[in-house]
Amino acid sequence: MPVLRNADHPAASATDSVYARYLVAVLGAWAAEAATYPFDLTKTRLQIQSEVAAAKHGFKLENHGMIKTAVGIAKHEGVLKLWSGLMPMFQRHAIYSGSRLIIYEQFRGYCKDENGKVSLGAASVGGLAAGSLAQLIASPTDLVKIQMQAEGRRILQGKPPRFSNCRQVYVMLYAESGITGFWRGAIPNVQRAALVNMGDLAAYDLTKQFLIRECGMADTALVHSAAAFTAGFVAAVVGTPADVLKTRLMNQPVGPDGRGTLYRGMIDCLQQSVRNEGLLSLYKGFLPLWMRLGPWALINWIAFENIMLAIGGHTF
Repeated sequence: MPVLRNADHPAASATDSVYARYLVAVLGAWAAEAATYPFDLTKTRLQIQSEVAAAKHGFKLENHGMIKTAVGIAKHEGVLKLWSGLMPMFQRHAIYSGSRLIIYEQFRGYCKDENGKVSLGAASVGGLAAGSLAQLIASPTDLVKIQMQAEGRRILQGKPPRFSNCRQVYVMLYAESGITGFWRGAIPNVQRAALVNMGDLAAYDLTKQFLIRECGMADTALVHSAAAFTAGFVAAVVGTPADVLKTRLMNQPVGPDGRGTLYRGMIDCLQQSVRNEGLLSLYKGFLPLWMRLGPWALINWIAFENIMLAIGGHTF
């Protein structure tokens, strides 16, 4: 299959249905996830290190940078541990990535003016809505991923292992808190997804349309790459604080009542983090998050655009 075709010359004639676009969005996300996942795991470990609230409950304080953290994981836990939690992430994208794209495209279709343009405000609202709804449905898979990502650190700190695979994490979480417990940390998770998608979907869409309409560029890989780079940076800037809160809420231990033992909720987590560690604690893991979101957006969007062209569909 030829790669990186021009949007004006698709490779074949095929349906451009909602179902096809949903499936292609999932495939693009899986490709991007497999390639960039170690950055996500490193980002999670950075966000929970030096967590003062956790230290009060016997967890060891650490203060390592991105490279030292990643090397430490590979050295002490094994290289493959950099992909720990990848399976629930694949499960997440089977729900999240397809849903967010379809919701955004439907919203965009209603908001286009007579020239086919979408305003910054409309694109931002569309990204917020698409990210929120898709993540609300997929939040349990994120909880499982966070638990698996943090497990290696717990074991190195002398804690006994709690599970050995993805299925056992689902069983453990259900035993601890029931069905509703799967949505622990869902509020900052949804907020984070809303902000990230405002950056990713809206920034990608508006940057791509600007380059095509205002700069006269063709709908090719060069435009896709530039738009994806912009989308990744904007998504990291607006999404990191909510991502930190989400990670800490999802990673905290749970008491007999099924509630977290470190934080009473998102506001309490925010207050403790800022009070104990400073405002910049909300940007812990920003570099690996950006280094992940940038290549992730690049791979995801180029894969999506190219697969759609290969089957005769329309680009984003």
